[in-house]
Amino acid sequence: MKTPWMEMTLRDFQAALASSSPTPGGGTAAAIALGQASALAIMVCDLTLGKDKWKDGWDIADKTLSESVGIMMRAGALADEDSDAFDEVMASFKLPKETETEKESRRYAIRQATLGATEKPFETAQLALKLLELLPELAIKGNSNAASDVGVAGLLASAACKGALFNVDINLGSLPDDMAVEIRKGAPYILAQSRELSRKVMDAVRERI
Repeated sequence: MKTPWMEMTLRDFQAALASSSPTPGGGTAAAIALGQASALAIMVCDLTLGKDKWKDGWDIADKTLSESVGIMMRAGALADEDSDAFDEVMASFKLPKETETEKESRRYAIRQATLGATEKPFETAQLALKLLELLPELAIKGNSNAASDVGVAGLLASAACKGALFNVDINLGSLPDDMAVEIRKGAPYILAQSRELSRKVMDAVRERI
């Protein structure tokens, strides 16, 4: 049974990522980056809440903390689900294709597995955008001693979002136009928003440091 990526040591995970094995790949790395981004956000919230000097930041810290804990937990699960989904794609290509019935079954299996491999990184991108929406205000109002940590969280969340969307796009190219319609509509919006919010985070951080 495969060890979940989140249960590996950092060294072992990086070794797996560096190997020639198809998984883990970019989708898993994006989910891990999102987990790191949310963890950093949680740290900044903890350094802000309860400190009178940063009272103006309590509301956004409380909101960010509540969201980030869930994002961090889900990101860890997505790291595994993303690689599992790609393993299913690889397995579907190995199905028999001697008869017309087998070919049709194989084609269906490939499309369904590819759809699953598209949905996982899309969820990673959605969650990364959700985190990015909170970080500009946290950078402005949170503990200024941890402003640089908000910046790193923003960079990691941005990388997670954009990296996950690369995986979405490459999988969409293998699906017929009538599949994953909502993802096709949502991905460009998420990309545009992530770019705008990433700049806002960086600008806010630079003003605080």
